[in-house]
Amino acid sequence: MTLNNTKKASPSIDAWLKEAKADPRALEDGMILVHNGVVRKTPKAKVRQGIDDGSEVTGMEFSYDELKVNKAIEETYEMDGIYHIRVWLNEGYLNVGDDIMYILIGGDIRPNVIDALQFLVGKIKNECVTEIEKK
Repeated sequence: MTLNNTKKASPSIDAWLKEAKADPRALEDGMILVHNGVVRKTPKAKVRQGIDDGSEVTGMEFSYDELKVNKAIEETYEMDGIYHIRVWLNEGYLNVGDDIMYILIGGDIRPNVIDALQFLVGKIKNECVTEIEKK
């Protein structure tokens, strides 16, 4: 996907939850988790590696590879007890405070849902997206 200056409108999490609960397999769900990634002003290097150059993030260029994201979703559905997944990724130039992504995962028990959410967010962040911080 190419970068652009038009960010997307964030999805309705209420609508996503209603959709998940209306799914025929919803009767198997014991937990639904939602992840909301947001552009922060603290640089990734400071948060992840403790490297503080005194700068702050003013925005981010964000893009993703849709085929890789779809593959990551498929892999997550193969995990034990996972019945419902929704992923929304923004794109283009994002300001501090803007939504980067929403991920919803529904499944049978807490450990399975937490593991699946951690797996999918990690897979997307590490293999499917390009984030270029602007300072």
